[in-house]
Amino acid sequence: MAAEILKKEHVPAPDEWGQVFGDEVLATAILDRLLHHRDVVSMNSPSYRLKNRLAAIERDTNVA
Repeated sequence: MAAEILKKEHVPAPDEWGQVFGDEVLATAILDRLLHHRDVVSMNSPSYRLKNRLAAIERDTNVA
């Protein structure tokens, strides 16, 4: 079975889902089903993807 990952970069924070769906109850139900039997890992560290992307942009800018 493939692991499914929701990255915070890709979706709004859970407390903003009510605004996205226009209904707090619906947003709560969706989160409940997504997180049922899942391990939630909350990381507060720098993004390696962003770091690498910024380095690539800097390299491309310096070459030109």
